[in-house]
Amino acid sequence: MSHAYPAPAKLNLFLHVVGRRADGYHLLQSVFRLIDRADTVHLDVRDDGRVVRECDLPGVPEDRDLTVRAARLLQAHAPGEAGVSIRLEKVLPMGGGLGGGSSDAATVLLALNRLWEVDLPREALQKLALQLGADVPVFVYGQTAFAEGVGEILRPVSAPPAWYVVLVPPVEVPTAAIFAAPELTRNTPPLKIAPFSAGMGRNDLQSVVAGRYPEVALHLEWLANFGEARVTGSGACVFASFETEQAARSVLRQLPETMRGFVAQGLDRHPLYEYCD
Repeated sequence: MSHAYPAPAKLNLFLHVVGRRADGYHLLQSVFRLIDRADTVHLDVRDDGRVVRECDLPGVPEDRDLTVRAARLLQAHAPGEAGVSIRLEKVLPMGGGLGGGSSDAATVLLALNRLWEVDLPREALQKLALQLGADVPVFVYGQTAFAEGVGEILRPVSAPPAWYVVLVPPVEVPTAAIFAAPELTRNTPPLKIAPFSAGMGRNDLQSVVAGRYPEVALHLEWLANFGEARVTGSGACVFASFETEQAARSVLRQLPETMRGFVAQGLDRHPLYEYCD
């Protein structure tokens, strides 16, 4: 039987780089907000112990695909012959800062945790998720989160209801290159966790991304005519927050034909939040 599950995007409402570990990983502070724009992950449970990807992802070999790696990680905790076929419907752009690949992997973990009757608690699933990448645990965590460390130390935080206009510049931004940039600010003073408010903080990566990718700078400049525009993650996507759907859609209707974008609602919880305790 085929099952379809959403893999929602995330926005970094702010992102500060507050230091760097001896191993080269950057220490961050951020607020992650899920939105209702999502990939769809199709899973067919198998009883032959195989994990099979049934779709092509340009530039992503099967053994590097985070969804395949997620399923194989969870197999160590599943019955011996547990397997799955995986097919993705991609909506979220690669290299866009929306966390698409990480979210796809988290959805595989959450869904198979139930389908394979593994029933790992959320904290254990988050530890598995961290082996796949720093952004994967927040999707398993499944709610608006204040993140620290490399992004794996998560605490719940409230964000006001919001609708977002998200623009998608026609570029892919490699995260590693942005974090390695010599011009990146790495010493923003840490914030104490506090109630989140619109306009809090900034994205320390934004000036680097905009300086290296003129298309991102152009999209930021256009969206700034309607509100505070920010890059999410390491880009390329940029967003602005609005109090109502009507206000957000009014902005999107004015989008030049040369630009792409969408409107999305902020989510307080992941659609699969109840899939683990």
